[in-house]
Amino acid sequence: MIGLSLGVIYVLMASGLSIIFGLLRVVNFAHGTFYMLGAYSFFYILSLIGHFWIALILGPIVIGLVGMLVEMVTIRPLYGTNEINPLLLTLGLTYVFVDLIRIAFGLAGEPTSIPAGFTGAVNLGFMFFPKYRLFVIIIGALVMVLVWLFINKTNIGMVVRAGTKDSEMVQMLGINLRRVWTIVFGIGIALAALAGALHAPITGIMPEMGIHTVIEAFVVVVVGGMGSLTGSVVAGLLVGEIISITTLYYGQAGNASVFALMVIVLLTTKYGLFGEE
Repeated sequence: MIGLSLGVIYVLMASGLSIIFGLLRVVNFAHGTFYMLGAYSFFYILSLIGHFWIALILGPIVIGLVGMLVEMVTIRPLYGTNEINPLLLTLGLTYVFVDLIRIAFGLAGEPTSIPAGFTGAVNLGFMFFPKYRLFVIIIGALVMVLVWLFINKTNIGMVVRAGTKDSEMVQMLGINLRRVWTIVFGIGIALAALAGALHAPITGIMPEMGIHTVIEAFVVVVVGGMGSLTGSVVAGLLVGEIISITTLYYGQAGNASVFALMVIVLLTTKYGLFGEE
């Protein structure tokens, strides 16, 4: 169950990465930074208004809008250039945003606590499980259902799927694909920010928190298959379980087990569990 709650965080992170890569073909190394910004925006809004639900909803939306602005101003001019350019740009943005947070909030980070309504444990019949972790699982599942409905049941989602397969043909049909790119980038960033906001009460927040998480999120994306939303969900839950079970029996190998999984999957499938050539 602990692995499931951790896996939901990876699912949200990796789904955002997969959506962005699937349509824009941008390997967003700043994704972990937006995860960190989501945690800080949640903390800051909560400290201002003291309302958990408003902070949880508003924080990711604000960071999603920031992500859209970043895409329009910095990444969009690099479309059509060497694919390494957006990668290097987003890597540089990571250090920029981390330093800005250090200036604004300090180097030590901020302590967080479980919201009052989610303290304690709930009896699941077979075990007592922390209420807040159960809440994270439920919210993560609901959000992923909404993302699936958006991708598969809306007109914009249809354009996203078509643009992933053949962006030139979509543009020839008169659709402003760049506007769709910006919206999709914002959604992917908002998912990362939501992951940060949900995880913050469990782990606390600090400026460097996204640097380590994004590496594991990329492992999830690779294991699931680059650009595959289904792969991100399956691999995210799988990685969460492997980390938790390995940590339970041999804590020092928790992080190494994730990379061992990636090696095994790539050697046996080449493109990940749900990846395509």
